[in-house]
Amino acid sequence: MKLKPTRVLDLVANVVIAAVAAWIATRLTYSNFPPISVYAGASLYPVAAIEVVLGFLIRARVNDREIGAGRRQLHPITAARAMALAKASLQVGSIAAGVWLGFLCWVFPQRSTLNAASADSPGAIVGLLAGVALVAAALWLEYCCRAPEDPTDDPADPATT
Repeated sequence: MKLKPTRVLDLVANVVIAAVAAWIATRLTYSNFPPISVYAGASLYPVAAIEVVLGFLIRARVNDREIGAGRRQLHPITAARAMALAKASLQVGSIAAGVWLGFLCWVFPQRSTLNAASADSPGAIVGLLAGVALVAAALWLEYCCRAPEDPTDDPADPATT
């Protein structure tokens, strides 16, 4: 089975479904929520940063054809693990972004009437942006993990040699 790039439509579906579920849950139970700090959604930023750096490292190795079991080479299993990390992060990031979006859709209009909603809005914005950042970083890592183009089986053109 060939591993395919993640479809943007799948990510959008995750965001929409999570946003609707979070909006309903927030609407029904907001009075029971603890205060949302600015740090609540910020935990995804370090993961996004690590994935961006990992993407640059893997891309450099792939472009230099330094893939293999050698000491200074990128082991294929390491690339596969990075791809699995990217795939998982795409799901987590899109769902987290959807949850924070759904929360914001209920809280943001309530800011003028509820002091708690006004206080919770910055934390929700940070969380939403963290989810988007993780999705962007994971898409970059997924792109960097692609195998280089395979050489063709066609014989070399004698006119060019």
